[in-house]
Amino acid sequence: MAPPLPSCVAGRVLASVALVCFVGGVVPRTTCGQPAVAEGAGVFTIADGAISLEAPAGWQRVQPKTGIVETEFSIPSEGKAADGAPLAAGRMTVMGAGGSVEANIERWYGQFTQPDGGSTKDASTTKKMKVAGRDVTLVDIAGTYQDSPGGPFAGGKTIQRPAYRMLAAIVEGPDGSYFLKFYGPASTVEQHADGFRRMIEGMVPAK
Repeated sequence: MAPPLPSCVAGRVLASVALVCFVGGVVPRTTCGQPAVAEGAGVFTIADGAISLEAPAGWQRVQPKTGIVETEFSIPSEGKAADGAPLAAGRMTVMGAGGSVEANIERWYGQFTQPDGGSTKDASTTKKMKVAGRDVTLVDIAGTYQDSPGGPFAGGKTIQRPAYRMLAAIVEGPDGSYFLKFYGPASTVEQHADGFRRMIEGMVPAK
């Protein structure tokens, strides 16, 4: 009798059967088990462990809310919303996906509307850079966010979140791209924007 498959290999086989899909031009990619963590909860890897990043101090690593997200952080907010309620925490998700850089950025533009009815694309900025040998595109979008708590392809009710902002990085590689998306109340994202950019600029090869 052949020896049983190691659990990691078996997990990959099951994942390949259960998660082969193509939705809206984006093909979620999974890895076996949780992403590798080195030296502390703030350090994580992308691209099957090839690239290492360190989240800013104070960001709390949490269990991802959806299966297509590989790594997730909760970012503390300060202050109160216009109605006096505490501001929601910021959120950063990390996932691998397909589709072109341009198509995904256009999709993100469509998740925001502007209070004056103007173009979200015109109100946003993008920047291309090279980090750790990878092409990286940074995106900065603000406005009213059409939030889908269960994920962009889960369906269900969409929640309108005024005065939100998203900083995102698309990290390209030979096996596809990785998205790092940090979004939340605009004041929270502004407070942590430099930390997010330093995290992206500080990417290093992990192996």
